[in-house]
Amino acid sequence: MQEVIQGIPLNWYITLSSILFCIGVLGVLFRRNAIIIFMSIELMLNSVNLLLVAFSASHGDVAGQVFVFFTMAVAAAEIAVGLAILVVMYRNTKSVDIDVLNRLKG
Repeated sequence: MQEVIQGIPLNWYITLSSILFCIGVLGVLFRRNAIIIFMSIELMLNSVNLLLVAFSASHGDVAGQVFVFFTMAVAAAEIAVGLAILVVMYRNTKSVDIDVLNRLKG
């Protein structure tokens, strides 16, 4: 029997979450701009959050939604640290291209 949340089948949530996660993975693997990579990581985190909320709602348990709250807090901290690193990188190299980071080694 197929679970339905707010009139939308659970399979659609799974499909949408999988598509968003794959787009995020492709963004991390094939882009060289640090801002795009951060956005792709956030897209992957949000796709997992969507899946957690969908399964939580389908099972009638709020544990998944509480876990999403903590995941969002960690993601916000990750973005704050990532943007600070990005600002320092831009000040040193005048670029946000991650291939330029090799110059910072020496």
